[in-house]
This record gives sequence, structure tokens and C-alpha cells, in this order.
Amino acid sequence: MSGKLRLGEGETARTACARALLRTGVDEATGEVLSAAVLAQRVGWCADLVAGMVGVLVGAHWNTADVGVLASGQDAGGRRLPSHAWMALRRLGWTATPPGGVRVNDRVVRMAQEQAGRALRSVAWRAEVTAGVLATWPADPRKRTPAEWDHVRASIPGGQHLPSSVIKGRTRQAVTFAKVSGRLPVDVFELEGVPRIGRMLLLAACDRQQATIERSDTDPARALLRLQLPSRPDPQTYRDWTWVECPIRLPSTVPASAVLHLPTLRLTHGTVRADMAYTHAVPKARATGHSVALGVDWGLNTLLSAGALRLGQDGRITALGAGGQFRAAGILAKQHRLRRHSERLHAKADHYQRLTGGDERHHLAGKHAVIRDEIGHVSARRANLNDALAWAAARWTVDQAIAARASVIYLEDLRSLEAKGMGRTLNTRLSQQVRGKITDRIRHLAAEHGIAVVTVPAHNTSKHCPQCLTPLQHRKAPDRPTTPGWKWAICPNQSCRWQGDRDHGAWRRIAARGLTHQAKTVIDRTTGAMVIRSVVDGLEANAVVTPTIIKTSRRDRSKTSPTRHKPPRPAPRRRRAPSPTRPHGRAGKRPEGHAPTDRKLPRAAHRHQSVNTISTPTAGHRPRGAALGAGFHLHAHATPPRWNTIPETQSDSGSLS
Repeated sequence: MSGKLRLGEGETARTACARALLRTGVDEATGEVLSAAVLAQRVGWCADLVAGMVGVLVGAHWNTADVGVLASGQDAGGRRLPSHAWMALRRLGWTATPPGGVRVNDRVVRMAQEQAGRALRSVAWRAEVTAGVLATWPADPRKRTPAEWDHVRASIPGGQHLPSSVIKGRTRQAVTFAKVSGRLPVDVFELEGVPRIGRMLLLAACDRQQATIERSDTDPARALLRLQLPSRPDPQTYRDWTWVECPIRLPSTVPASAVLHLPTLRLTHGTVRADMAYTHAVPKARATGHSVALGVDWGLNTLLSAGALRLGQDGRITALGAGGQFRAAGILAKQHRLRRHSERLHAKADHYQRLTGGDERHHLAGKHAVIRDEIGHVSARRANLNDALAWAAARWTVDQAIAARASVIYLEDLRSLEAKGMGRTLNTRLSQQVRGKITDRIRHLAAEHGIAVVTVPAHNTSKHCPQCLTPLQHRKAPDRPTTPGWKWAICPNQSCRWQGDRDHGAWRRIAARGLTHQAKTVIDRTTGAMVIRSVVDGLEANAVVTPTIIKTSRRDRSKTSPTRHKPPRPAPRRRRAPSPTRPHGRAGKRPEGHAPTDRKLPRAAHRHQSVNTISTPTAGHRPRGAALGAGFHLHAHATPPRWNTIPETQSDSGSLS
């Protein structure tokens, strides 16, 4: 650490992580300035030593008995195991040894034990789920009966609230294994095999004898990382380990008052990236006592629909504005094209694999390697696009909550949503959603402002009217009769007659359900997230939104005079009467002529595209348009809904403000 965090009243400590890049280093022994390539080489030598020890240690204890002992939290003498993984492994006597003839200090061994302990601890939950699925194997793996569902949930610890998609995924994994092997797997260790070990350095397991980090006193945006690195791939003595100073430029997201921790170093494409962990004080989020809440509904083209509700002292719930939408149809269309391209590349790679038969000297082995590289490139593009979309959607959601002064964000829980039975195209689009990433980003950003994020059951949120809980009738929007679908919802109750976009009705239902059920909010033990498990009928009856009274003017607006004549065509741009001549001085009226047109609009500013179109590539590379806004955010629209207000109805359109 580089300091001590002080908390005030109503604050709590929050640990986050930011990415940084190690661009250079200085060897303290020789004073040599290390370039980025040399620094990556020396970090890679140390990472290879650690990865080798981790692989041996994980392979030796990759079984049910050893993982069960580590997950139990007690050693053979009944004493409680330490929380640090490397300390727990040493208590159990699981040691890691370097290769023969290589000399490493004890802190390098700690990093190997810490990484191995984390991998072994993470498999414990998967082992419990897989054991429960195999112990209650159904008669038909494709479809369980209600009794079989109850049986399998009872056999899994915490299975009562486990999403059904997790159980079905483990079932399909076991079915695939049975098709290949002709039998069911014994446990998850036979089903998955020993995991692949990543090249990383967990400096958090070290002390000041291996690595230190200090923040600059003059510039809070800079820090200095000192660590011992080998000067050769097989260090023979301790003299082959030297101290290296690495200056780090901290991202702007790291507060100046945050306490820095030792980072985790990763090697990515020949560069050293540091996951900078830091702890800072944030307002404490509460689970109950909310009066203003933001409800968020998921969609396809309209990725997010959100709006705020207020819970009054009398128990009445009213809407604060009409809500807003985050549309990302263009980004999702690009993601769909990349997915199809990836599928074609995988089909080609499989075909070349069959032709070559695994022979690296085959004349088609070169083409097979090129396709594998292209698959990795496309996968990286898809991952980057998902990350950018997740951060943009999360930032928009948290900004809506801040603008409405909401203390809680209610999200519908769609973890059990399965993409099936709705057509090939729609099933694919549903399976490509990045809901999990968006939810994690929302929790990360909302914690900075003390806003709680709670998931609520999604049952009947789009089916019932938000004002009277009557089942809605879905149809085409009245102002868009040619647009297919059932986006518009109308309440058949004659005393209510609410109508609007079905997504806007859904976020009202989600927020109202969360406000009335906030006393039922619990914290999940496995994830630490706030959730509302189930819906109570008595509380759900009160989860109705009171319609706001539209104030009308009492002034008599009867027509008493003729209508003013309007010209049949707009006024021309050029003046009809000549303007005065230009004066000799600077003062005076504008001279005759057109308005100055020397200012040229950027490439992205005069584009007329709908939300379902993608920009067409131009000839050559022109980064000017991307720099002016013609890139990602051209197709991610955080604008009010497209539905216009229909006269004489209680429609819901407009923006949150």
C-alpha cells in the first residue's frame, strides 16, 4: 500500500481495479534503461517460472478430495484455514518447487501458490453443481419433469435460487461427454480437465522484499513500481535477480486519495499490462429506505429502457418524467456480422484440420495457421465491441439515476432467460446479448455514488399494466402502422386506458415492484449482490403507478378573429431587397450576399442514418471522421424514445428530464 484509508460517517471502502501499461523500466544495479520489449522479456521469464510451478501444483491436487479439503476451510487439525490462498496451501503442506538448477526466492513461490490456490478454490462451486446434476440424472436430459427439477435443486447447495440455465448448461456438457466416451463423467475434474495456466504475476502475494509501489508526492497521477526480475531465463543464483523501477501513469479513474495496492502483471501481445488495484472511500449504499428508484428494462434493438419513480409518504408511486431509451441496433448488427464471419472461419478451420490430420508438414498447414490467426483477430474485435457497449450502456444508466437523484437502480433478473422457441434469428440475437457485462459495469459505476443496484424477478413485467395490473393488449404503434411487431401496449381497462411503449410500461413495473418489495432485499452470499428473490402477492398489489393529473388551462380558447395568413412557401435564403453597401469602418450592417459557408461540417454530422444502418466504409483509411464522432457512438443512441405523443391519450414519450 501507499498510505492508509480514512473513512468518514456514512462511507465505506471500495476496492476497484484500473488498467495501466508498463512502458519502460530502469535496472537499479546497472542503471540501464529497459525498453518496453526488454521489460516484457524479463517479466515473461519470471511469469514462465511461476506458470510452471502453478501447473505442477494444480495438476497434483486436481481431484475431488483435495479440492474438498481446501473448500472446507479447515485443516487436518480442525483449525481454520487463512483467507490468503498461498497461506492456506502452506498450512495444508502443498508446496511448489522450481525446476532443477533454478534459484528463486520465497516470494516467487508465494505467487505460484496464490495463483494455484485461487484456481483450486474456484472449481469447488462447479464441482458441487456438477455432482448434483450427475447424482440426479434425469430420464430425458433434454427436458426435466417438475419433480426432477426439485430433486436436482435440492441436491445442489443453494440450488433453490440457482438459475435453470446453469443447470441445463452442465447437463448439456455431460451429454456431450457421454456421446464421446460412451458414459457419464465421474465428476467435474474428468469433465473439464486441468485448466490452462495464464502467464501472470500476482504481486499481491508478495511483500516489500519482492515488490513495492509508491505514489508520487508531486504528481498524484504517477506511481513507481519496484520489483525483482530475473536477468536470465534460468537464474542460477540470487545475483541473477535485480531490482527494476517501473514508472506508471495512473488512469484518470483512480482518485488522488485512493490507496494503491500491488498490481497483477499480465503479458499481452508483447506488452506488460498492470491491473492496478486501489481502495477509496465511497458513500455507503443501503438496501432499504429508498423513495426514488430507477427501473431498467432490457430489450433487443432498444437495449435499455429506464425511468424514475417516486414513493410518497402516503404509499403512492408516481412517475418522474416519461423515461428514456438506449438504442444500440447498429452495434448489435455489427456484432451479428462478426459472429457469422467467425462461424465461417471456424468451419474452414475444421475442414483444414480434417484434411491435414494434425500434420504440421502438410502443404495446407500454413493456410490452417492463417485462419486460426484470423479467428483470434475476429474474437478480439467481438470482445472489444462487447466491452465498449457494456461500458456505454452502464454509464448511461448510472447517469440517468444521478440525474433523477435516485438512490437505487432496479434491474430485472434475466439470468434464466433461454434463447429457444422464437426462431433462428431471434434466438441468436437473444443469446448474443451482453446483459451480464452490463450488470457488472452498472454495479461498478453505481458504487462510486452510493447507489444500490438490486435485481428483481422479471415475471409479468411486460404483461401487466403499470397503473392497474390488468393484462395488456400488444399491437403495432398507432403512429407507425407499417412497422412490424407488437411494441405498443394498451390497457383494456376502461377506467385506466393507459397506453405506451411496452418497454416503458416494463420499467414502471420493475421500479414499482422494487420499491414495494425493498424490505425483502437480501445480499447473495456467493456474489455479494443485492437481490429480491420472489414476489409477494400482498406487496405486488400495491406496486401500481398513480397516473399524474394533466393540468389544463381554464382560459377560453374559442376563435374570435380570422386566422393569420401564412405564406405557401418558406422565405428564400437570399434577400429580395438589396442590402446597404459596406461601410468603410468595422461597424455597420451585414453586406449583401449569402451567409458565409467556409465552415465545413464533419463527416459524421451530415449523415442521415436510421438506427438499423451501419456506416459504409470509404476508400482508403480516413481517421478524421472517427476522431470527430463517426465511430462507435454514431450507432449507440441514448435518446428519448421514437414514439410520438398521440393526441387525447395518456401516452408515454419524451426524455427523463
